[in-house]
Amino acid sequence: MTNFVLGAAGFNPSFFVILILMVAMMYFMVMRPQKKQQQKHQEMVNQMKKGDAVITIGGLHGVIDSVNTDTKIVVLDCDGVYLKFNLSAIRTVTPAASAATTAVEEKGDTSEEETK
Repeated sequence: MTNFVLGAAGFNPSFFVILILMVAMMYFMVMRPQKKQQQKHQEMVNQMKKGDAVITIGGLHGVIDSVNTDTKIVVLDCDGVYLKFNLSAIRTVTPAASAATTAVEEKGDTSEEETK
């Protein structure tokens, strides 16, 4: 085993340089972007408030009724049905003002199509 690392001619420092470069590339290509994405998601979850529209990881669309950061549970109102989810189950959050604007735009688009 030591002959493989040392090689037939003795100590080969290029092996360790290549190993260090591979670890550095793995950090910058995989670990760092994943950490940034995780921080962005955590910030989004921390800014949730009542009335925001959300989508869960299962694809359920609802409106936040209450958020409890101590127990890490959010209660969603889905057309009169109240469901409890862990905060980690929230995929995307749309602030209440943006959700209302989107709904108005959709209604405006359908009325234009009907007149044609």
